[in-house]
Amino acid sequence: MQTVELMISKTPNRPATDQRHLAECIDLCVDCELACAACADACLGEQELAMLRKCIRASLDCADVCNVTARLLSRQFEPEPQVMVAQLEACARACVACAAEGHRHQESYAHCGICADACDRCEASCREVLKEFALVRA
Repeated sequence: MQTVELMISKTPNRPATDQRHLAECIDLCVDCELACAACADACLGEQELAMLRKCIRASLDCADVCNVTARLLSRQFEPEPQVMVAQLEACARACVACAAEGHRHQESYAHCGICADACDRCEASCREVLKEFALVRA
């Protein structure tokens, strides 16, 4: 059991969604945040910097959104469902935008492909947790 899942299992507040899916989403948000930050940094070292501006912006935006999403999902004491849903939706959208840029550049820049793959995984996980929140709110 990973640290995040262990922590969630020990909190006196039961998560509104499946514990494993929630922990996985948090882990994937952190992984995506780091991949995006590293990709933006790698892009800054490339020769064709002007061509990568949109990719850098998308990566930095996605990193920030993933960071906040992981932090909000980690808090289990009386979360506001509408805030959680809005944040998960924002994260999924940021991941889609960043992944699109990364996939566009992956032929020339391997780091962009790695970042895009992390974004794809994070987006899928956010959407899975979103479905579970929708069931809880229904």
